[in-house]
Amino acid sequence: MTHRFPVRVYYEDTDFGGIVYYANYLKFIERGRSEWVREMGIDQLAMKRDDGVVFAVRRVEADYHAPAVYDDELVVTTTVDTMTGARLIVRQTVERGDDVLFSALVTLVAINDAGGVARLPAAFRRNIH
Repeated sequence: MTHRFPVRVYYEDTDFGGIVYYANYLKFIERGRSEWVREMGIDQLAMKRDDGVVFAVRRVEADYHAPAVYDDELVVTTTVDTMTGARLIVRQTVERGDDVLFSALVTLVAINDAGGVARLPAAFRRNIH
């Protein structure tokens, strides 16, 4: 399953050099993951309320391949790489047309209210497969 999320580059996304500021790619992929989960029908507020579980980013391996600039139309793609009982690893890219500008391998963990490791809720695991 591949999720695609469109992003337009606004002036506020750029740096002094007129290109997308490097940290904003992390924001773009966060939005992509949030919309992916939403489109699966998972309500993260309900997951927190009902299951006491939230997601936390544990690790990001990122590569910057080429710059994006003001007014570019980009697409964030998200695909599942690996899933265990409490961990999810996703591959994400930010693309402009056929060009990959940014790629990342993101490790997410499920944590409980006390900050300890928790199992991914069953509804979430069902929607991944």
